[in-house]
Amino acid sequence: MLNRLSRRCFSTAAPQPWLFVGLGNPGDKYRGTRHNVGFELIDAFAESQGISMNTVHCKAIFGQGFVGEVPVFLAKPQTYMNLSGESTGPLAAYYKLPLNRVLVLHDDMGLPCGVLRLNDKGGHGSHNGLKSVIDQFRGNREFPRLRIGIGRPPGQMDPKAFLLQKFNARAQERIDTAMQEGVSGLKLLLSKGLTESARSFNREQKYKHIRLQTMPT
Repeated sequence: MLNRLSRRCFSTAAPQPWLFVGLGNPGDKYRGTRHNVGFELIDAFAESQGISMNTVHCKAIFGQGFVGEVPVFLAKPQTYMNLSGESTGPLAAYYKLPLNRVLVLHDDMGLPCGVLRLNDKGGHGSHNGLKSVIDQFRGNREFPRLRIGIGRPPGQMDPKAFLLQKFNARAQERIDTAMQEGVSGLKLLLSKGLTESARSFNREQKYKHIRLQTMPT
């Protein structure tokens, strides 16, 4: 499959591939926690497109396929969050992808729970997984991200403890909806390109942000 996909990917007529990397921590202990929504969205997208995540490549659970005519590589680094770059960097290098074709999906405490944002670049916002990816890209931050809002910790709660908690029922409903919207956003990205898809996707999410930002999670 890899050889067939690679030949089709890199023929002169084929669209340039995308690499989607969801950030998270491996193992049952972390499944369903706030810090693992990047993994969840990769799984949801893979299932929606019939792409099997059944191989290991560059320290990541890996799958590949086509969405329309666009080749797509999907990855969930198994390095633990703080070393995500040790998988993401080698994957991008292996497929000789420019950074503007590497989309990182990650949790974001700066957005209300269930709100998404598609950005063409940015900093790390104190997110250790993003820090690791940026380090592997030699400080280059010019890669797109799909930010998945998880809200902020309540009161004086330690942010690290908050990230490793599972969602309560109300928040989980929002995340479930966000996963569906995220899958639609990724499909739009592949059909319309980053600039056009981000404009329409973020406009819809902005209205959702306004609606949800004052509601409890």
